Formats: sequence, C-alpha cells, structure tokens
Amino acid sequence: MEAITGYAAYALPIATALIGVWLVWTVVRYVRADKGTRVSMRQAVRVRWGWVRLARMAGLTVTDKTPSLLAQIAAQKDSPPPAPRVLTPKIKVKPDQYGVIVQARTLPQVGLEEYQKSARFLADAWRCTRVSVLPDGPGKVLIRGVRSDPLTTPTRHRPTGRPLADLTRWELGVDEYAARVCVSLANVPGVTVAGVPGAGKTSGVNKFVCDFAPSPAVQIATADGKVSRASEGDYADLVKRMFAFCGDDLDEASALFKRMVELRKRRSAAIRDVLGVKNMWHVGPSPEWPLTVLIIDEAHTFFREYKGSDATTKRLAALTAENARLVEDLVKKGRSVGILVILISQKTTGDAIPTFIRDVCPIGLSFAQKTVEAAVAALGEDIRNWPDASPVTLQDPAYVGVAVMAMQGRPGYTRIRTPYVSDTDAARVADATSHLTADPDLCLDAFLRSTGRTAPFAPSLTK
Repeated sequence: MEAITGYAAYALPIATALIGVWLVWTVVRYVRADKGTRVSMRQAVRVRWGWVRLARMAGLTVTDKTPSLLAQIAAQKDSPPPAPRVLTPKIKVKPDQYGVIVQARTLPQVGLEEYQKSARFLADAWRCTRVSVLPDGPGKVLIRGVRSDPLTTPTRHRPTGRPLADLTRWELGVDEYAARVCVSLANVPGVTVAGVPGAGKTSGVNKFVCDFAPSPAVQIATADGKVSRASEGDYADLVKRMFAFCGDDLDEASALFKRMVELRKRRSAAIRDVLGVKNMWHVGPSPEWPLTVLIIDEAHTFFREYKGSDATTKRLAALTAENARLVEDLVKKGRSVGILVILISQKTTGDAIPTFIRDVCPIGLSFAQKTVEAAVAALGEDIRNWPDASPVTLQDPAYVGVAVMAMQGRPGYTRIRTPYVSDTDAARVADATSHLTADPDLCLDAFLRSTGRTAPFAPSLTK
C-alpha cells in the first residue's frame, strides 16, 4: 500500500503536466490556423460534445439487452436483471478549412445505409451546407460535412517546380466536399475539355502543364486554334516548355499532326525491342521514352467542315478531313506507346470534334454550358438523369473554374473546383524547366543508338 501511495503522489503532477501540454498545443494550433479552420475547430468541439445526444435522436444507436460481463459478475442471484444498454458509435473528428471530417464506427443495425439516411439531419445539427457519407473500410464510415461551399470558393495553385512522384496522376482540384480529385492517365488515349468562353478550360490545362513540366519524362506539343502565334494566346508563358507549337494555320496544324503520327508509328514498331513490353504504361514514362502530350485548343478550328465548290474551300475541307484522320490515328493507336491527346473546345458536339474521336476519349470534363445538348455531348446521355450536377447550372460567375465529370467508382457526376494558376507562376515554371524540352523523335533516336538498334522509321518531319 505504501508503494501504491508513493506512485499516486507522482500521478497527479504527471497528469496535470500532460493536460497542460495538450492545452498549449491546442491553443498554438488554434492561433496559427486560418479563419476558416478556427471556425471548424470550434465546430468540431460541438460535434464531439453533442454526438451522444444527436446519435440517439437520429436513430444511430442500438439497444443491447445482453448485460456486460462486469454486470453479470456483479449481479446477485435475486436481484432484478440489469437495464438494457444503449450503444452509441464512437467517432473521431478532424477539422479543416471547409468543415469537419468524422470517422464513425458501425454497429449492428447501424451501418452505411443508416448513416446516409441521417445525412440531412447531421447537416442541420452541425450547421453544414451538405454532408456526405462514404464507406471507410470494414466497420467504418467517413462523414464529410462542409460548412462553406468549396465550389464557390476560388482557390489558387502555386506550382512547386518539382517533378511529380507519380506521372499517372492528374490532380484536378477539389470536389463539392473539399476532397481532392485525381484521375489516372495510365492507358488513357485522350481527354476532352468543354465549356463556354471564360469558364476555366485553358486555366485547368495550364495547371496540367505547370505540374508536369518539371519532369523530363513528359514532352508537350500544342495546336492553339484561336491565335496565329504563341505570343498572342494563353500559352505565351508556357511555349518555352513545348517542343512544338502551331496556331490556327491549317497547314501548320496538319504538319504537326503528321509529325505526331510518324512518332506513333516509330514507337509502335520499336516498343517491344526497346522497352520489352507491348504497353509503355507497364514500365512508365522515362526521359528516353517520354509521355508525349498533344494539346489541341479550340479543336473545332482544325476539324470543321468547309462546304463550297471553289478551290480554296475544297482545299480547306481536305485539310480538316486529313486533320481528323490523323488525330483519330493518335487517339485510337497512341495509348500503348505513351501518346495522350487533350482536345479543348467550347462545345464537343459532332461538328466541333468528330464523334469517332470524341467517343474514344475516356475522360471528359465540362465547364459551364448554355444548353443541355452541349452538356450531353461533353458528358454523355446519362447527364440528363443528374440535373443537379449538370454544367448548365454553372453559368453563375461564382462557378468560373468549376467542371463536371464522371468519376470511376462514384455514382453520377462529380463537380470539381479547379484552382487558378497565375501567369507569373506559369512563366516561372516554364523558364525554370525550358532546358528539359526535347523532341520525342530525337529522344527515340538516342535511345535506339544507346541500345545498338537502328530506327525502324525515319521521321518524315524535323523540328
């Protein structure tokens, strides 16, 4: 007993010190947090303290009529049976800038479906704009409550200038619950991006270029159909990091597309001998065999149908038809050799981007649209069944930079807030990474020479 009493004399000071350290750490975190996170920290305290009562009112508890082991041991022979226990799921609450993230346990008869049915009650009780409930592993659910709407909160992205650890991941932004949205580029032959002028299409692609530019395993070419020279358009600050660029001249565009098709043919012929695989994505991009991205902005410029009987019109019609054939070749055959085509247009209807190209692209994003028909062309017929997620609802200025897309593994469509990248940051990244720019044809030649092989095709065009 004396030993126990001696230990007890130390227990109180130790417990007091630990509580003091925890309080100091909490105060420091609160002071250093931004305004939104501070509000969320106070919200998190209310969620924890009120959870037991709220869970009972929302029907998220279960009554256990079986006495606990301690109650069975302490029960006397003639005593009445112990009262049934009301079990409440345990939770962990984490605040962030937009609201709270709650990890909750499930109980018998209180599973994912019950939490989802109670989502609107939780949103009202926690003073959230919306609440989502998703599975978080066996016996767990993840409850996301956002107090402020991430879709109407403009965000900025400052590129780090460091190479990405994973070149198969494209971080688009955050969804309506402030969760990061990423798509996989592995085995993706094409991406379509649609939206009315000024909705955020080019800004979203600028982020893509800025994020991937620091890697020597990525090379980019661009055809911009709304300018004649790079200095006139949105890619003026990024052209230093592009191995090829052309404006709205159809002859120049056709030459670029032919050059890309020749690269595709050479890679297809050499991939087994050089990489030892049939699909580049099995080994991933490298400086010797880079992921080659072709950005076609205002794509309708290069594919539109010209109708007329005069010589000039017939020549233009022949060029646009050839452009469509060349880009079709890249989209349908370039996936396994590491060629990705990003097509950008205000509308992705069949007259802007031929359906034999558009419908092969597995990833489609749409910023604000004026008509349901344009939304259907960009996202598919199923968007009619999800009117709340339709890009037609994004015409308010608050939604500039918000896109809609179908995500694998999620029902319906996801709305995404894409961040803004300033021209200054874009120029900084392009200047810092311009030395990494290389012609993929020359990379392949050097790769073949280093392995003692000869080029199966000679490039028909040079830089």
